[in-house]
Amino acid sequence: MPQPNQAALEFLQTRRSRPAKTLILPVPDRAALRPLLIAAARSPDHGKLEPWRMIVLERAALLRLAGLVPSVGARLGKGPEDIAKQVSQFADAHLAVAVIESPKPSEKIPAIEQMYSAACVCLGLLNAALAAGWGANWLTGWASQDRDFAGAALGLAEHERVAGLIHIGSEGVAPPERPRPDIDAITTWVSE
Repeated sequence: MPQPNQAALEFLQTRRSRPAKTLILPVPDRAALRPLLIAAARSPDHGKLEPWRMIVLERAALLRLAGLVPSVGARLGKGPEDIAKQVSQFADAHLAVAVIESPKPSEKIPAIEQMYSAACVCLGLLNAALAAGWGANWLTGWASQDRDFAGAALGLAEHERVAGLIHIGSEGVAPPERPRPDIDAITTWVSE
């Protein structure tokens, strides 16, 4: 059995995402980001298919994406407030990692397991960033879920989707704790 790691367990029990809009400079450079990406890639992956990939979006790329949002919003019938909010998700950010669900053909591993694996990469990256002392938040949004935007902005293939945009930066403001689930209310014990 592995040795207990109380510090890691305590971190997981107390971890708290930082709102993306509160993240400020500095952000991790490539050398600091690489270990976080490595940690995220250690996510569960039944069949070793690697049904995901990551796209690091630096400041200039985020501004380019922000510029594409208004036309997508207009095409989707979004109102000015929705468009402005989605633009700011990209325009106000300094670093984000797009985790891309990229399922592989497999007779053994269902597509949904591959999708869950991509979600695990998102959580792994989020937790790795927080453990390394950065602020981080997992977002998506209607623009990143739009097929045309995903293809034009990120070069996604037809079978790929954005699983999450993990925003990483320095914590500008410590967020207050929020209510957490009542474990007894959501847990069922089955003993026979």
